[in-house]
Amino acid sequence: MQPIAKTFDELTADELYAILKARQDVFVVEQKCAYPDIDGKDRAAMHLWYGTQQHPVAAYCRVFPKQDEPGTMVIGRVLTVERGTGLGAVMLHEAVALAVRLDPQATQVWIEAQRYAAGFYGREGFWVTSEPFMDDGIEHVEMRLDLSDWERRD
Repeated sequence: MQPIAKTFDELTADELYAILKARQDVFVVEQKCAYPDIDGKDRAAMHLWYGTQQHPVAAYCRVFPKQDEPGTMVIGRVLTVERGTGLGAVMLHEAVALAVRLDPQATQVWIEAQRYAAGFYGREGFWVTSEPFMDDGIEHVEMRLDLSDWERRD
């Protein structure tokens, strides 16, 4: 199974539909959060996903530069539909590699993680950099990954 990475303009209508449906299914319906998923950041992002026979978007995230922090990339909207398969960890690792390819000068990757998932991100080398805070009724924390540490691990 190979990852697919495309800019917004490269996405077909069917791919965009499948991505938005997966995000809606997980973040809005499953997690019962009414929030503006379409936030204006998709056009500037690289969209990364893995598809399977059962799900055209089985794992997904988007990667883009952090606007207020040069040298920092953002990984966001991380989701897996097929849980317990290891696909989420594979996708996260590929997302960090994609961030490095998109900005070879980047020194960090930043995420806002749901607090219960901090251990998942920690296994890739992220560390918590904020106190817990509520976002759309779910407790989150900011996390960062030092890319020099990550590169040595890869």
